[in-house]
Amino acid sequence: MAENLVTAPAKRRRWRRWLMVAALFQIMGLVSSVDAMMSTRTAPGAVAWIVSLNAMPYVAVPAYWVFGRTKFQGYVNARRDEDSELSQALMAKMTELRSQRATLAYDNKHLAGVERLAKLPFLEANQVSLLVDGEATFASLFAGIEAAERYLLVQFYIVRADDLGMALQARLIDKARQGVEVFFLYDEIGSYALPADYLQALREAGVQVHHFHSTRGRGNRLQLNFRNHRKIVVADGARAWVGGLNVGDEYLQGHARLGPWRDTHLLIEGPAALALQLVFCEDWHWATEDILDLPWEPSIPSHHAAPVLILPSGPADSFETASLMVQQAIHSAHQRIWISSPYFVPDESVQSMLKLAAINGVDVRILIPQRPDNPLLYFAAYAFLGPLLEAGVKVYRYEGGFLHGKSFLVDNVGAGVGTVNLDNRSFRLNFEVTALVIDAAFAREVELMFEQDFARSRLMHRDDLDSLSLWYRVAARAAYLFAPVL
Repeated sequence: MAENLVTAPAKRRRWRRWLMVAALFQIMGLVSSVDAMMSTRTAPGAVAWIVSLNAMPYVAVPAYWVFGRTKFQGYVNARRDEDSELSQALMAKMTELRSQRATLAYDNKHLAGVERLAKLPFLEANQVSLLVDGEATFASLFAGIEAAERYLLVQFYIVRADDLGMALQARLIDKARQGVEVFFLYDEIGSYALPADYLQALREAGVQVHHFHSTRGRGNRLQLNFRNHRKIVVADGARAWVGGLNVGDEYLQGHARLGPWRDTHLLIEGPAALALQLVFCEDWHWATEDILDLPWEPSIPSHHAAPVLILPSGPADSFETASLMVQQAIHSAHQRIWISSPYFVPDESVQSMLKLAAINGVDVRILIPQRPDNPLLYFAAYAFLGPLLEAGVKVYRYEGGFLHGKSFLVDNVGAGVGTVNLDNRSFRLNFEVTALVIDAAFAREVELMFEQDFARSRLMHRDDLDSLSLWYRVAARAAYLFAPVL
């Protein structure tokens, strides 16, 4: 009896503590819901967070403050802050670059709109080379690194310390020892497994190394949501590479489970390389607070024709730049719009644009993987593909390996190659970059690349969706509901 008298108050105290904790989480869930309602960029995303924060506050509250924010606080974007230190430092140096502005946007409202969206102009007198898959990309990239004489700007989302990663490291170390200035920027989340000794070897050779620092800033300290997904290499301001390939053996040799790696990159020679240099300088400034003192004189290749616009996008933008870019490309298409994306869960605005284009007779084709590396996004696509197919959109499932290329083709003259996937993360959470090329010869190269990919793909039909089991449909719908917060 005495023992029961002693333990009863202790039990009541434990219950009171649990109730206090539960009440605290409910209050935090309610407060977080208000923040989600006011700051989440899409209504479905806000609803998903609000429901989770109130139904499962113990799990959702920590998850929200680590993954849920959609605005990157404090990032200094020189193109949007004319008074910033970086903008003032670059403004005079960009004078010669602006003199290379192409005139094609003056009479084309779609191209003029993209220029306003990018805060950068189309630049003329570029030579562009389409690089399909890892062998072509890294042969070109390594040759460009070895030929650099003054400086190298190197930025990747994922860098691995495997054979390909060590090959990159060796070349950067060699150039640094030759006296070439080398700046190496990586994303600490994408490259989380990169060992310290890999970075230390670069530093000891004189390479300036830094991670993107996505948690810097008072509003970002708990965040793991914002990532720098850009892949940029600039050599001497004259040549630049951009596209979908990171640095890892799978990008060159394929993946053990997914098969051959199908990817797309782009080499730019000419003034547009300096626009990619600007993007790198902004990211470097955010990561280090340093302003790089680099040359800004445009280099004009002997064979040139293509106007190129570099369009950076990210969570520091006032608008949803990547989504608007895709919508503008769809809207400007008269004959066709072909899109390749490994992750295809576009927002409702893009879905509506795709359906409307197909209804209006535009040849709309979407190329996505048959073998996914992200099951949730794979399932989510099945929740909305039906209406797209009914509208006349052709959806191809690539069966030749894992499709990772991010590119699109508009009619017979416009094409884009970059890092943007058609999903919420690329549209709203990642720092991305796309090169837009207006050139009939280049568009023909991109057309041939797509046609080869379509030949290795399976065209989906409505029967593919109607034959799905009930559990598959439920899984697809559940994955789609959570797609805005993935």
